[in-house]
Amino acid sequence: MSAVVGFGMGYLTLRLRGAFFAIATLALAVVLETLVVNWEYVGGSRGAYIIHPQTVPLVGSYIRYLFLIMMLLAIAGLTVARLIERSRLGYGFATIRDDELAAEAAGVPTLRLKLIATTISGGLMGMAGAPFPYYISFLQPDSTFGLDYAVNSIAMPLIGGTTSWVGPLIGAILLARFSRSSA
Repeated sequence: MSAVVGFGMGYLTLRLRGAFFAIATLALAVVLETLVVNWEYVGGSRGAYIIHPQTVPLVGSYIRYLFLIMMLLAIAGLTVARLIERSRLGYGFATIRDDELAAEAAGVPTLRLKLIATTISGGLMGMAGAPFPYYISFLQPDSTFGLDYAVNSIAMPLIGGTTSWVGPLIGAILLARFSRSSA
């Protein structure tokens, strides 16, 4: 479902460039939060409690189970990023990153590749965020669609670098480390 949302978001915003694209992306996060706050079926602004067991068979504690799930999802996400990096798709992404106008002039289907990128990114972000409600046991619109999550997802690759799959990983580690020490 999050890949479909990523595709839709890309379809709406990818004709924008630079800072305008970033602003539109952040604005869409605010729009989604507003929709969820006013949607009573999902709990609206009240949120929802999530009841989970204390232990999980074969694993032990529920927190350990969630940690294993999150670790597997992180490895899956990094594997996807690593596989894309040296593929034809990854070379197309790199061409767009380096110079989008030159890529268009060379015949690279930039809009199609950027739609693929937003779809994959949306799917990976949804996959990464899926265990979070089960960890905190309470879900509310601020905890899911807050502006800090949108800004952090932009900041991680900017801090670590965007030229390789390792950059966003380093950015995530640094951002998590420094945000925890300042809190």
